[in-house]
Amino acid sequence: MAPGTAGLGSARPQLDKQFLRRFLKIQAILFPRFSSQNVLMFLTLLIVALLEQLVIYQVGVIPSQYYGVLGNKDISGFQNVTAVALILIVLNSVLKSFDQFICNLMYVSWRKVLTEYLHGYYFQGQVYYTVNMQHEDIDNPDQRISQDVERFCKQLSSMASKVIVAPFTLAYYTYQCFRSTGWLGPVSIFGYFIVGTIVNKILMSPIVSKLVQQEKLEGDFRFKHMQLRVNAESAAFYRAGQVEHMRTNRKLQNLLQTQRELMGKELWLYIGINTFDYLGSILSYVVIAIPIFSGVYGDLDPAELSSLVSKNAFVSLYLIGCFSQLIDLSTTVSDVAGYTHRIGELQETLLILSKKQNDCELQAKWDFNNTSVSKEQAAPSDTAFFLEQVSLSVPSSENLLIKDLNLRVTQGNSLLITGNTGTGKTSLLRVLAGLWESKQGDVHMLTCFGPHGVVILPQRPFFTDGTLREQVIYPLKEIYPVSGSADDERILRFLELTGLSDLLVRTGGLDQPVDWNWYDNLSPGEMQRLSFARLFYLQPQYAVLDEATSALTEDAENQLYRICAQLGMTLVSVGHRSSLEKFHSWILRLCGGGKWELTRIKKD
Repeated sequence: MAPGTAGLGSARPQLDKQFLRRFLKIQAILFPRFSSQNVLMFLTLLIVALLEQLVIYQVGVIPSQYYGVLGNKDISGFQNVTAVALILIVLNSVLKSFDQFICNLMYVSWRKVLTEYLHGYYFQGQVYYTVNMQHEDIDNPDQRISQDVERFCKQLSSMASKVIVAPFTLAYYTYQCFRSTGWLGPVSIFGYFIVGTIVNKILMSPIVSKLVQQEKLEGDFRFKHMQLRVNAESAAFYRAGQVEHMRTNRKLQNLLQTQRELMGKELWLYIGINTFDYLGSILSYVVIAIPIFSGVYGDLDPAELSSLVSKNAFVSLYLIGCFSQLIDLSTTVSDVAGYTHRIGELQETLLILSKKQNDCELQAKWDFNNTSVSKEQAAPSDTAFFLEQVSLSVPSSENLLIKDLNLRVTQGNSLLITGNTGTGKTSLLRVLAGLWESKQGDVHMLTCFGPHGVVILPQRPFFTDGTLREQVIYPLKEIYPVSGSADDERILRFLELTGLSDLLVRTGGLDQPVDWNWYDNLSPGEMQRLSFARLFYLQPQYAVLDEATSALTEDAENQLYRICAQLGMTLVSVGHRSSLEKFHSWILRLCGGGKWELTRIKKD
């Protein structure tokens, strides 16, 4: 599917209840139970961060101690303070490094957990097909899983230690500030923080929606390059470099324009953040100056007063610094919010599609196990599937391609489907495969899809990354590992039967890793031959061939079909050549406008 045009629909993503709900759902994925690894790392980070804050406080009051010993010219005290300072600085450096190390570990762990969670739903049944082909509101699902998840986890981990330790440091330094300045200091600082938070909330809201739009356009730009990469040869035949250059630059300009608009909105946020940072440093001295000028510390000599001012300044400055750090996280929070909306929307869609997939599988299982007596009589045990009064159309259209189709495919009675372009040949196969739903009527599958049941060969075969053996036995690699000389002999025999013996030389052997793209190195005919080698290896009961020999000569096509018959496969073929009729028992002609004809093929 091309990148969607709807983005996140009409809803404008922002920092609201929807963001909070989606964020908490993601947190439930990252921290599934109290004994999980992520929770233990989080608690470890909390302990390290608290120890770090204790050390920071001790380091922070050292200047006040220097004022005292230097004012009194106490060399022994000066040496002791220096020794303690060196120890504390080393300890603080170690704790800070461990803090960053744990944050990095959490980032990797979070990315693993969240990505595998989304993969679990994305690859369930045909969900990945539906979300890519039939959900235009979910733009670039691949980008959301691979890139948005990574950036979300990276940004979240970067602010983790600051956020989790904030309540403790705020409570402690508020108490210390109250002891130093009375109620005026904490109240002034808290008021300063509340005003800063409100201002930043106002400045952040438009940034979130603009970030979501930017990520969508990033996906569109990447998709355009991927589209040209996959279809480079076709574009080259068309001499389409100039027009693709223009179209790709147009995608780039849209992206850059959005980035400029995002930078403009972020400018005001940066101004707000920097203003509050610098105002905070002045506010700390104003808070300290009030008790000094009011005469509270009138009995202290200059050295003692300098020491006191230094200590109190550190407490006030650090409290303001804690609040400033939270305000400084505004840009990170806005990024996290944008990624939260994109990931959360994908998660919600995957859950809906997964539930629908499970319901369909349960219904199919019920149909398979609870077929009524009348239907068993209509569909004997050697039936792959049968259709009752099925009507279908393209999901985005109301125009019927096929109307009230009654069809039964049984073992030994191969079916040939013909018709002009656009009459619904491939659409019918999509309905049989469960990728599309029929408009009305019932589709009953009595033989399961899989290596030993029903296998579909599309016109453009799919090849995964891996060795030649992995291409031939696909999709059995992760399910039924196979090896040994007997298996090698089968694969070599099928490669020879499909005319691909030289492919063994080109790849260097069945198990030799290849670092090239199969689509770039095989011709369309070779790809179709290799897909037939795969079909022969799997040797299912039923094979559904969607113009699977369109790139081959008639002689090559006849040879492959004869082998299918010799291996005992019942075929459901989509094709145009009349020479295919001799390999089939029935022919279904799709005439367009919902009309169809089903006739038995007369054998000579």
